[in-house]
Amino acid sequence: MNERQLKIKSIVQSLSRVAGADPSLQERLFDSGILDSFGLPDLVTALELHFSLTVRDSDLLPANFSSIQAIDAYVGRVRKDG
Repeated sequence: MNERQLKIKSIVQSLSRVAGADPSLQERLFDSGILDSFGLPDLVTALELHFSLTVRDSDLLPANFSSIQAIDAYVGRVRKDG
């Protein structure tokens, strides 16, 4: 994992209700129960704060937040560095 992916993983772990959650890059965070729909607003807020970006309502799609890899790709697109 690269540095950004590690930070995303750390954010996900801090928001997870699953003790000891250790998601892989491709693990589906919501399908596996690591995150739930109530955690999505907290995830978005944490990503906005840490990566200095704004998540538009139109970007709140499952494809953008389904896994660490998907979140990393989304952050890269928004920041235009990935």
